[in-house]
Amino acid sequence: MFKVLFLLFIVIPIAEIALLLQVSDVIGGFATLALVILTAVLGARLVKQQGLGAYANVQQQMAQGQLPASDLFAGICVIIAGVLLMTPGIMTDVLGFMLLTPAIRQKLAKALLQRATVQVQSGGMFNQHSAQQEQQFDPFAGRTSAHVQPERGEGNTTLEGEFKRKD
Repeated sequence: MFKVLFLLFIVIPIAEIALLLQVSDVIGGFATLALVILTAVLGARLVKQQGLGAYANVQQQMAQGQLPASDLFAGICVIIAGVLLMTPGIMTDVLGFMLLTPAIRQKLAKALLQRATVQVQSGGMFNQHSAQQEQQFDPFAGRTSAHVQPERGEGNTTLEGEFKRKD
């Protein structure tokens, strides 16, 4: 974790400053400043456009009862791209614009899916009547959960307790 934080807060800003200084030597200081501002404005427009599109796709798929995994991933990529594009620098702008490219997002999603491992574990306590047990996959928890339908007469449990009404 320390290596990641070190990279994010020390190495990347130093590389960005060095790159900005090199670019300003080639095209000039005002042109470099204009380039950084232009990429931030253009990036904000693209992020807004693609973010609203991804949001609309997620709503549409959820209304149809489907899990919008690819559109959720696209939305996350658009958010990360927005953060990168709003950060002053050339290297972060290039990475941000790459994340706004659908073809690159698809390749990234494929690569992440190939590396992902799905762990399905059965959890919870359940009745011994195997005919009454239904295994359902919970895509958000990453595990299966056992749901038991009690037989008639089994589900009648009386709980005793006290309560006080405070008006």
